[in-house]
Amino acid sequence: MANGEKLERWKNIVLVRPDPQIIWKNKSFPNKWEDVNARYIRSSTGGGNWDFNKKVPANWQIKYKDLTFNIKTMGFKHTGIFPEQAVNWDFTREVIKKAKADGREVRVLNLFAYTGGATVACLKEGASVVHVDASRGMVQWAKENAAASEVCLLYTSPSPRD
Repeated sequence: MANGEKLERWKNIVLVRPDPQIIWKNKSFPNKWEDVNARYIRSSTGGGNWDFNKKVPANWQIKYKDLTFNIKTMGFKHTGIFPEQAVNWDFTREVIKKAKADGREVRVLNLFAYTGGATVACLKEGASVVHVDASRGMVQWAKENAAASEVCLLYTSPSPRD
């Protein structure tokens, strides 16, 4: 990570994405930054586009522990999952596991739930989850992530704006 960018590996796909929180100037392993599948280039007028150096599938799956997520390069630099949230998924799963061991029912309301990283983690631990996001497309993607992780997402709600 350096100069407002981060280097990410998703299985065998390597991406460079902008991140304004990256303030370091020097890139570690400079040769790794050149041998990438794609780099997201911000436009001076807003938005941006992916510059592909190597073939990238339209979508692919990644695993985190026993969770499976569908990801893809999207027009606004995202890939559909925020790996930095994994620490929160682990924490939440541990809390749910302890509550279930005490015989308690666990119900989770996940607002602004995007493609379901936290939702899937909670479901995998046996919680009941209501998943809410402003976009029907993101809710559908969360259902696909739940299915890929072999859990069932029954309760979803797109925003009334949709």
